[in-house]
Amino acid sequence: MSYCEANDLAVGYNSPLLEHIKFAAERGQILTLIGPNGAGKSTLMKTLAAQLAPQGGTVLLDGQSLSVYSPNARARKMALMVPHTNRTELTTCFDVAAAGRYPYTGRLGILSEEDKKQVFDALHLVNAADIADRDFDKISDGQRQRVLLARAVCQEPEILFLDEPTSFLDVKGKAELMTILRRLAKEKNTAIILSLHELDLAQKLSDAVVCVSLSGVSDIMTVKDAFQKENIQKLYKMSAEEYTFLFGEKEPPKFEHYIRSGQKLLRCGYTTGTCAALGA
Repeated sequence: MSYCEANDLAVGYNSPLLEHIKFAAERGQILTLIGPNGAGKSTLMKTLAAQLAPQGGTVLLDGQSLSVYSPNARARKMALMVPHTNRTELTTCFDVAAAGRYPYTGRLGILSEEDKKQVFDALHLVNAADIADRDFDKISDGQRQRVLLARAVCQEPEILFLDEPTSFLDVKGKAELMTILRRLAKEKNTAIILSLHELDLAQKLSDAVVCVSLSGVSDIMTVKDAFQKENIQKLYKMSAEEYTFLFGEKEPPKFEHYIRSGQKLLRCGYTTGTCAALGA
């Protein structure tokens, strides 16, 4: 069942950048937006997450228009993680992550013991518990990404938006992030919508894909269809030579066949052992 739905949506600043957008995300599903820089992925993401007003159409959340939710009610259902740019003053990593609990704390923003537990659990989940007491401005960019993800996680959202979450992460950090997102989707039934530039990661992580370009936004696509050579070349306006340089050619078909031994099939290829078996 659809949880977040774009219904003839138009997005942009003052005037539409992209129009007639129609797709839906489900809980427990990872939906990835791919496309070139400047195509509008971030603008679309912020509109879905109620950070920007639609230029037309509607966004439905759990069957209701976003406009009917109060800010606090929205914050209990959705969280947005964007690459960190703003500087903070005398703020620990724990404090930054704890901001995700404000929809639950009331007007005074006082954390209960349960709130603190949620924050520490989120920091542990993203492998950032060891830097909880450190100044947020004095850690690496990759560590900041972890803390911001913890802030989103401890918000306990039913849908999580992540705009280029792998920015600043090294290879191990990217692998850990992908594992965390998969766990959130499958174990907590969270709907996840994210944008990625790393097509290899997107292909491994995604349950479904939406392609975003200046010419428009695609319907929901299967991973297989989205990453077909022809679609990627068209989406990124990439020549065959450029595609081959980045991704190589498809593997040539392997020479192999099967022979039956009793009730089992034995696969045979080029090796002397299998050729001998076939001869026997």
